[in-house]
Amino acid sequence: QVQLVESGGGLVQPGGSLRLSCAASGSIFSIYAVNWYRQAPGKQRELVARSISGGSTNYVDSVKGRFTISRDNAKNTVYLQMNSLKPEDTAVYYCNEDIVDISTGKLLDAWGQGTLVTVSS
Repeated sequence: QVQLVESGGGLVQPGGSLRLSCAASGSIFSIYAVNWYRQAPGKQRELVARSISGGSTNYVDSVKGRFTISRDNAKNTVYLQMNSLKPEDTAVYYCNEDIVDISTGKLLDAWGQGTLVTVSS
C-alpha cells in the first residue's frame, strides 16, 4: 500500500505565494511520474504540473512562469511552489503519483486527499 499526504494549502491574497507538499509513504520502490491537478468549483479537474523521473517537467499554460514543481527523492516528497497567485488559481489541489510497489512490482496510480487553496483579498 502507498499513501500520499498533502499539506500547505490555505488562504492567500492575490500576488502571494504558497508551497504545497505531497509526501509518499508505504511500499515504494520507485516513483516514475508526479503530477499536480486542481479542481475549481464547478469545473473539471485539470493537470497543472507534471514531473517525470529524469527531470522533464510540464505546466499548463495558465501557470507557466508562476508555478514550479520539484521533487526530493530522498524524502519521497514532491512540492508545488506557487507564486504570483491569482483568484482563478482557487481550487482543491491534488497530487498524483505513478509508483512502483516494492512488494508486487506493479505500477500504482496513487492520489492524495486534496488541499484547498483560496486566493482572495
